[in-house]
Amino acid sequence: MAGAGAARGSLELAGAAGPPGRAEQQPQQPRAAAMSSVASYESLVHAVSGAVGSMTAMTVFFPLDTARLRLQVDEKRKSKTTPAVLLEIIKEEGLLAPYRGWFPVISSLCCSNFVYFYTFNSLKALWVKGQHSTTGKDLVLGVVAGVVNVLLTTPLWVVNTRLKLQGAKFRNEDIVPTNYRGIIDAFHQIVRDEGVLALWNGTFPSLLLVFNPAIQFMFYEGFKRKLLKKQLQLTSLDAFVIGAIAKAVATTLTYPLQTVQSILRFGRHRLNPENRTLGSLRNVLYLLQQRVRRFGLVGLYKGLEAKLLQTVLTAALMFLVYEKLTAATFTVMGLKHSRRH
Repeated sequence: MAGAGAARGSLELAGAAGPPGRAEQQPQQPRAAAMSSVASYESLVHAVSGAVGSMTAMTVFFPLDTARLRLQVDEKRKSKTTPAVLLEIIKEEGLLAPYRGWFPVISSLCCSNFVYFYTFNSLKALWVKGQHSTTGKDLVLGVVAGVVNVLLTTPLWVVNTRLKLQGAKFRNEDIVPTNYRGIIDAFHQIVRDEGVLALWNGTFPSLLLVFNPAIQFMFYEGFKRKLLKKQLQLTSLDAFVIGAIAKAVATTLTYPLQTVQSILRFGRHRLNPENRTLGSLRNVLYLLQQRVRRFGLVGLYKGLEAKLLQTVLTAALMFLVYEKLTAATFTVMGLKHSRRH
């Protein structure tokens, strides 16, 4: 960015002293600077670090996510705690069952976090322009990055949700089993049997849920700014703790919508089959009402323990790996890490 600023300054001086033709080039410079902010090496480093961090963390805590998903989707499962659900899954489906669907989930997560981190940091470079960010700006950037991420990656999440639950022993007879041979076959069968738009099942609650990572990043960046006023860089413990706190707050606030999102992505319930495409507001409200009617208000938070355990630990480890990998990359490449926090 320093190079873009120097180029801009030299052109302005040349425009003032040189021929009129040079001055006409000035309006193009902000556009070039904007493009360099969006397509910067720094944004790419953040995106790759975020993707690697998320894949590492999800691999470590993947069984917890399996337990969470079963509790959300299989409403008639009697076991309520994460250890009990995992023991049931291992006993009934085998030792490796908690890792069923690992590859499609990791693939989706890699793409999703790459898109999110790249969008967030590119827009931040464009908007903040070397100055300190604010909580309000972080929230807006998080929402925009979340919307872009949802629209681009929802088909991947629909497929990986179904693959992850394929072969599971459900207690709920309303669930229709699937038979996919892999990611490509799942895409093919969904498009053939349900239409292209079925790949975007759950998009509406997903768009509402962009506030989850937005709230998470808002708290994380806020805590980070406060710590960096007192020290030069975050320690491993700092990154882990503030990542955990930020994710715990975001998850608790948005959990009922996450449950609806999982059910719509799975898309195999016989309940309310009409007008299911894209998870409209009508279907979101319907599923929330059904949940409350069957289990009370507590039913909206069924599986929260497993979700908090999984998502908080995963987010904490992800931010730890992300911060360390980003710092190491900038150090190795001999680049100065931008401090626009």
